[in-house]
Amino acid sequence: MAMMFATIAFSIDAMLPAMPAIAAEIAPGGVAQAALVMTFFVIGMGAGTFFTGPLSDAIGRKPVVYLGLAVYAVGAVLSWVAPTLELMLAARVLQGLGAAGPRVVSTAIIRDLYAGRAMASILSLTMMVFLLVPAIAPLLGQIIMEAAGWRAIFPAFLIFAVILLLWFGLRVSETLPPENRRPLRWPLMKDSVRQMFAHRTVRLSIYVQTLMLMILFSILTMVQPIFEVTFDRVDTFPLWFGAIALASGISSLLNAAIVGRFGMRRLVTWALAAQVVISTVFVLWMVADLPGLFWFYIFWQWGVMFQGGLTVANLNAIAMEPMGHIAGMAASVIGAVSTVLGAALASPIGLMFDGTPMALVATVLMACIVASVLMQQMRRAEEAVA
Repeated sequence: MAMMFATIAFSIDAMLPAMPAIAAEIAPGGVAQAALVMTFFVIGMGAGTFFTGPLSDAIGRKPVVYLGLAVYAVGAVLSWVAPTLELMLAARVLQGLGAAGPRVVSTAIIRDLYAGRAMASILSLTMMVFLLVPAIAPLLGQIIMEAAGWRAIFPAFLIFAVILLLWFGLRVSETLPPENRRPLRWPLMKDSVRQMFAHRTVRLSIYVQTLMLMILFSILTMVQPIFEVTFDRVDTFPLWFGAIALASGISSLLNAAIVGRFGMRRLVTWALAAQVVISTVFVLWMVADLPGLFWFYIFWQWGVMFQGGLTVANLNAIAMEPMGHIAGMAASVIGAVSTVLGAALASPIGLMFDGTPMALVATVLMACIVASVLMQQMRRAEEAVA
């Protein structure tokens, strides 16, 4: 399950060191335009999540994973040989569509087998890998690029997909028996969506998860320009990014260990409150033009990644908990809405880059404030039901 989650992180983060090379070869608009190879992958993944979940509810979990990995592999090959940026972006959308299969179905499989805080603990372990993969993906991408050029990164995606296909086929049994499957019919799909958004806790959880993914996508879009332009550390960027991601993986292990004691909602609320404080101090630090900006930025980004391990898995578990009877559809809707809206909200943030981290930090601060308010509404909703 963790490796299926990691498909997303690897497909995005391994491309980070290649942005200048892509810009020089096929993106006349510069690095900002080259970064679309990540944005379009996320858009494809978000679109794919709309139908992979319902499809897995209808025909089973394993066939959808196989189909998704096949489409992902085709997208990787087409990206590898694409002569223009436009064709590469189309291929990256296809690759993202394929990645949606493992991404959504992994959540549905976990929900088939676990519920409540036990599910949150398992999701935390998978999220740990999602956060740890960025620790090595940029460095791996840079090694591949220096050895064989930036296009060689795409065959690495293909190899990853083949390994995952074989491992999944051998290790995972079908978790949705035929008698529990739901036909792929529009009225049933419409009813499933209605059930989810009629449930206030599920609805609020999706909104907060959207904001958390917006934060992560915004960092992925801006982190390379910040290291290059603001701090003139582009050569060591993969090492710094990897160290931050590696350290932040601790939060997922921590979450898996303590979620049973403190609960999912409480941990999310605490993480958001801490980030509001840290980001506020960082904004004031930059306004006052105090020394040590680079080290504060490293600490701040580590904190944002640490927050991801304490929020995304818990929010997913909160939203999935009441939807066990439609786990595939629920995983699709949660993934699609949060991913597409998160990417859409993050896309303009990169255009706000002014040579400093201010726009990014202010965005994270505002998102965490709004998310904190939504979590308080969730608490009141749960108290009203109790």
